[in-house]
Amino acid sequence: MILFLTSSPCDNHVPSHMHLPFCYFEKNEFVNHLKKYWKQNSRCLIISASPTQFDRNNEMLYAFQKAFLYHGMIPEWVKICDARNDYHAADLIKESDVIILGGGHVPTQMTFFEAIGLRELLKDYQGIVMGISAGSMNCAETVYAQPEEPGESVDPDYKKFFRGLELTKYQILPHYQKVKDTILDGKRLYEDIIYADSKEQQFYALPDASYILQTEEGAVLYGEAFLIQNGEMIKICEDGDYRKL
Repeated sequence: MILFLTSSPCDNHVPSHMHLPFCYFEKNEFVNHLKKYWKQNSRCLIISASPTQFDRNNEMLYAFQKAFLYHGMIPEWVKICDARNDYHAADLIKESDVIILGGGHVPTQMTFFEAIGLRELLKDYQGIVMGISAGSMNCAETVYAQPEEPGESVDPDYKKFFRGLELTKYQILPHYQKVKDTILDGKRLYEDIIYADSKEQQFYALPDASYILQTEEGAVLYGEAFLIQNGEMIKICEDGDYRKL
């Protein structure tokens, strides 16, 4: 399996004449690395984080298809797996060369993954898996689902840690540049919540365009990134650079 753990690969700075929702980031060699493993006429499956939001899922399907074409990666087809066809999940995964795990609410997405048996379906998968935001977080052996919606950080029943897809040991915190100053339930998301939860943990805070590429040869971090453990955060990589993990 070729595993991309991204914060977000989606670059909104698209030439105006292209009329695209987004393209993929060229920075930090993301597109070059994706093309390296891409097979022409790949069959691509997007597994939704919001299985009943059909309009949103249809828009996502269109956007990702156009982004692949924009960068010269020609898919045979792009399909989405949500509540309309989840009973076909096993067949869709077997047919796919590229699987995209979309972004959304982390526990909600994992509930859907559990419902379709995704952990078992991916055990022997040999293609590309691209996690985006929540999709990357849920790839971990143990997922850290940082509170993100009002009330979650003070809810005694909210489960921050749970079993993930077990594709990687790396715990990703996405969209660092957007959420680093967030106040949730009267607390600072990072300093008061995430730092406190990092005891005996290692969290990788990634801005958009940063990612971890994991292959049989190991894992490499590309772009700006911060390591959080035991209540402390340090920068471990700069934009445009890389680091073996």
